Amino acid sequence: MRFDLKVAFGEEIAAMSFEALDAMQAQAMAEAQGYTVLAIREGSVRAGFSSFNRNKFNLMLFSQELLALLDSGLSLVESVEGLAEKEHNEESRMVLRQVMTGLYEGLPLSGAMERSPTVFPPLYVAMIRASERTGDMVHALGRYVNYQSQIDAVRKKIVTASIYPVLLIVVGGLVMLFLLGYVVPRFSTIYESSGANLPWMSRMLLSWGQLMQQNSSEVMLVFVLTVVGGVYVATRSAVRRAVADWLWGLPVFGETLRIYQLARFYRTLGMLLRGGIPLVSGIRMVSPLLQPLLRQHLTLVEQDVREGKPLSLSMEQHALTTPIALRMLRVGERTGRMGEMMERIGMFYDDEIARAVDWFTRLLEPLLMVVIGLVIGVVVTLMYMPIFELAGSVQ
Repeated sequence: MRFDLKVAFGEEIAAMSFEALDAMQAQAMAEAQGYTVLAIREGSVRAGFSSFNRNKFNLMLFSQELLALLDSGLSLVESVEGLAEKEHNEESRMVLRQVMTGLYEGLPLSGAMERSPTVFPPLYVAMIRASERTGDMVHALGRYVNYQSQIDAVRKKIVTASIYPVLLIVVGGLVMLFLLGYVVPRFSTIYESSGANLPWMSRMLLSWGQLMQQNSSEVMLVFVLTVVGGVYVATRSAVRRAVADWLWGLPVFGETLRIYQLARFYRTLGMLLRGGIPLVSGIRMVSPLLQPLLRQHLTLVEQDVREGKPLSLSMEQHALTTPIALRMLRVGERTGRMGEMMERIGMFYDDEIARAVDWFTRLLEPLLMVVIGLVIGVVVTLMYMPIFELAGSVQ
């Protein structure tokens, strides 16, 4: 359950949100991070649209700026102080000042970040902690920035490829609404007054026009309620899980989703291994990135690795690899460069996913245009069919 809190940090006041079982747990989480809770209430309906309420702290930008300052020779405390002083966003400044407070208390950077789990994810904290042991925080931040840049590049390709199909669907839907909500009702009035004998399909279409004329407000109310209900249902986790399971069952699309998740899994685990995190710990950390079924398989892989089995063999047995990935994993085991090999696997399959997305959009766009054109053409033909018949009878 989501709770909205009004908190104070020193003389500054801000609003925060936490996922907790009850209000007491949410308050305890905020106080553990050094905040003073002023007010707390249960999250509103907007919490269902969590993707629009994400934390404003830009972790990628923070990593890039911290990397630049550390690489230029500044100490860790000076770097964080500089970032806090130049920050204009109130919430981000509070996060940075909380990190500074942890550093002043003698905590390592990873310990200070752990006080803000909603801002710094466990994977990021683990990477920083491993770099503190090895003394190469600059290289660790560089790997994270490179990793996140490549992940964002793949995500942007997918989003960019989906813009035109979505635009086609929206425009086609608006044209259909205009025809069915404005044009058809006026044609129904003309044909009704003429008393002509209309074809069955035309009569059905014009009946809709008469319904729109007589009950336009009720029809619009039902339409709006249907849209709002559809959006609400789409935000439910159970519905999204059912849709995801259905997509995973599709022959080609499901395999592409599997490759996408495996690519992200390999790239993330490779980054952790190169940062000095043990294999078993890294597997446990990246487990949430996978779909539930693959996550169960990964649990079996973790048990096999604990028992001393080679990672490549266990991954092959539990269907978490591909022929190319399996060969590269074996090379990584022989050469001791498993982290590097996993990152290369992720890069290889990122390129394959980009090609699959490009092929899918090239196929989907003309199909959408044909379908939308056919539907609009059928509606227009049914409207004008009585006129065609009248013209034929006159001739």
